[in-house]
Amino acid sequence: MTRAMTWAGQVLLYGLFALVIGVFSTWPSYRPLAPGQAQVKVSFIHHGQRVAECRPHTAEELAKLAPNMRTPMKCQRERAPVAIEVVLDGATVYRHEAVPSGLSRDGPSSVYHRLQVPAGQHRIAVRLRDKAGADFNHTREATVTLKPAQVLVIDFDAEKGGITLS
Repeated sequence: MTRAMTWAGQVLLYGLFALVIGVFSTWPSYRPLAPGQAQVKVSFIHHGQRVAECRPHTAEELAKLAPNMRTPMKCQRERAPVAIEVVLDGATVYRHEAVPSGLSRDGPSSVYHRLQVPAGQHRIAVRLRDKAGADFNHTREATVTLKPAQVLVIDFDAEKGGITLS
């Protein structure tokens, strides 16, 4: 009798476990976006340009360096912060300045931001600055048609010509 009760208890517990898994696999329902909404993601990692221009080493500087450290040019490591601005249908919806990573501020700047927008046709303008100064040196304007639950990714890839929308 004890063995029968052990089997019955195991069947009951396994059945209860399966029921809990079944309930939570369909409820509550997950919707990443509200109905009729699309998403714009700004996501990139980019090195800003150097803050100071490289210059040739002087003869005195070269003499102080070990022979294996003698390079013709001296370059500071610090890089400029990367600034981005996203304008959607004439209104600025995102503006950010990402500082370079690293102790010497010589690493890449990274940006990740999500925006929920209504599905439909939008005029989008993206401006990016990766050098010291006041003007944006990379721009991209386009008219996009976003379907409900569509995700538009704004990226920066210098090899592909700068700002990309995909």
